[in-house]
Amino acid sequence: MVTLARTTADTYTDQASDWLDDYSAKLAPQSQSMLQQAYELMQQCYPVDARTMTGELISHNVCASARMVAEMDLLADAVAATLLVSLPDYLPDWGTVVDERCGHMVTQLVTGLDQIQKLTHFIRVDVLITPEERHKQAEAMRQMLLAMVSDIRVVLIKLALRTQTMNYLSQVSDDGLKKRIAKETMAIFAPLANRLGVWQLKWQLEDLGFRYQQPQEYKRIAGLLDEKRLERLDYINHFVHIIEQELSQTNKHFEVAGRPKHIYSIYRKMVKKKIDFEGLYDIRAVRILVDTVPDCYATLGIVHSLWQPIPGEFDDYIAHPKANDYQSLHTVVIGPEDKGVEVQIRTFDMHRYAEFGVAAHWRYKEGGKGDTVYEQKIAWLRQLLDWRENLSSQAAKEDVQHLSSAFQTELFNDTIYVLTPHGKVLSLPAGATPIDFAYALHTDVGNRCRGAKVDGQIVPLSTPLENGQRVEIITAKSGTPSVNWLHDGWVKSNKAISKIRAFIRQQNSEAVREYGRHILEKQLVKMQSQPNIHKLAENLGYDGLDELYIALGQGEVSNRVIQKAIGALNVPEPEPINEQMLIRRSKIKAHRGDVLVDGEDGLLTTLAKCCKPAPGDAIIGFVTRDRGISVHRSHCKALLHLMQTSPDKVLPVSWAQDSAQQVFAIDIEIRAQDRSGLLRDVSDTLARNKLNVTAVQTASKDMEATMRFTLEIHQIDDLPRVLSSLGEVNGVSSVSRL
Repeated sequence: MVTLARTTADTYTDQASDWLDDYSAKLAPQSQSMLQQAYELMQQCYPVDARTMTGELISHNVCASARMVAEMDLLADAVAATLLVSLPDYLPDWGTVVDERCGHMVTQLVTGLDQIQKLTHFIRVDVLITPEERHKQAEAMRQMLLAMVSDIRVVLIKLALRTQTMNYLSQVSDDGLKKRIAKETMAIFAPLANRLGVWQLKWQLEDLGFRYQQPQEYKRIAGLLDEKRLERLDYINHFVHIIEQELSQTNKHFEVAGRPKHIYSIYRKMVKKKIDFEGLYDIRAVRILVDTVPDCYATLGIVHSLWQPIPGEFDDYIAHPKANDYQSLHTVVIGPEDKGVEVQIRTFDMHRYAEFGVAAHWRYKEGGKGDTVYEQKIAWLRQLLDWRENLSSQAAKEDVQHLSSAFQTELFNDTIYVLTPHGKVLSLPAGATPIDFAYALHTDVGNRCRGAKVDGQIVPLSTPLENGQRVEIITAKSGTPSVNWLHDGWVKSNKAISKIRAFIRQQNSEAVREYGRHILEKQLVKMQSQPNIHKLAENLGYDGLDELYIALGQGEVSNRVIQKAIGALNVPEPEPINEQMLIRRSKIKAHRGDVLVDGEDGLLTTLAKCCKPAPGDAIIGFVTRDRGISVHRSHCKALLHLMQTSPDKVLPVSWAQDSAQQVFAIDIEIRAQDRSGLLRDVSDTLARNKLNVTAVQTASKDMEATMRFTLEIHQIDDLPRVLSSLGEVNGVSSVSRL
């Protein structure tokens, strides 16, 4: 056990730091040393009278917050980072010091916290005029906090810090400050805790935010409750104990958990159902999980045999699921002491769907229709945080650095979030530039955009923006967008692209046409041989040259598309192959000498793309009109169909002895549990087997990844070894040749 030194002058931290000794005793020696170093750094660097914006001593604030972080099972390095969250304000070279004394992982966490702390001080939700604007701003802020961090624990630590701030507000005399902090908490941090499933912080943030935003309503509901929260919790625990005793006699697998509704949750239900407090029957709730649907109904019978159900308060969402496919049995019974208790009964699978699927509780609570892709990412995070207790239980025995890496996530890297000079958050696609930002503000700002400042520094308009940057657009009094913004690839967002094209369409069509002609002529000058430009327009889908010129002038066709289309026109047409000559085995030189037709080489053969045969496969040939003899694997479904329709065109073929000197393309499919780094690990395995990858397709659904690779191999005999090594990659469930 490591005893953390405290001076008598630091009496204000005594209560919060007492638990540190007990917490440290459960850790491995390496983690104990790291935590002691962090605590000593906190004492050395924080001024004794340093306070937060609410007036709370910083040392007390971070110690109390660190205790919450420890109780959330976020590992010792997260506790250390919480203690050091304000270090960047008091120690110039803090990064080097923390790296040396506490390790790089703690430094990364403090860096992320410092970025978030600065942003949350800058952003103001309450300055927006309409409720809709405030809602959009708050949602963008929540998404930005998740997108900015590479370790989800940074967000959870921030939630703990905000919870401690809310706990301290009772000692703040400035009512305006209280309401502003409470409003921000209810708009941003409480919903964030809700969607991440951090219940122990969520109810505190909501109740305290409600208390300072609507103090009269809070006091009214608190007064109507006949018990304090701890008393209601004791009641629930007693109720749960009775159910557990009864269910244990059935020899069925079950779990029972309960919770008393907190004050804000009660208020929300009263508003939603338009009823007064007396009409609520579920201020106490218990959930029972069992294995099967018959077990659900059997358990319902047991509950109703123990306590009398309240008429009209039973809902069967198993037989009649909600619109989002949520399933459960809901009943309200009169429990001990004649107090109403809501009981929910569902299977474990139904519960997982309710927590992580489209029926997720956080979306139900927030209301509205959400982004499916975003909700899938939140579901993955909730599952990750659901595992944190297992991680914490290993922390005393294993390397914390290794365990901490499990919290790394890059789920939200397809969108960036940047700020206006007034603190409004805008979401843009990854790779967006100041031009996209300008059009996101207003079409007129985008049209007149001539320069930009990022974090106070002037940058080119082509500069890719990053999360959390503050952007200011420099505009001309009047101006027009440049079509070169499209041609040079400076614009990424659909809105900006469509607005620029719309503006150009409104201009003089003749000028646009001439500009398009000029663009095409520049491309033609670069070509060695001149293509038929009428054929070029036709191949690109335009009825004539004028339409092509206008499309070029409006930026609807890029230079790369033109170059590719011109190149395709310059490829000579293949000479047609006479079918009868092939059947008579005329000696046309083949493009590869790896297949014999009836024991002879020299005939034009093509390996079928539908089954991609390779040496070692049993093969059959089929005479085609323009591709010579198409070689298929013998069990190819396409070949079997051809054999039925044209059996006279089937020829026996075999592999030549020198076929092993060639390379052949085959397709494989990998199914695996989706995770960060999966594609990298699979690619490393293929590289170790010295295989060349020519194509990759990946897809992910319901946290399962499907990856298809086209590989080049010499012999099909090599394939089992490759598939076996891929099957050993962490998370891979199946590997097969297509």
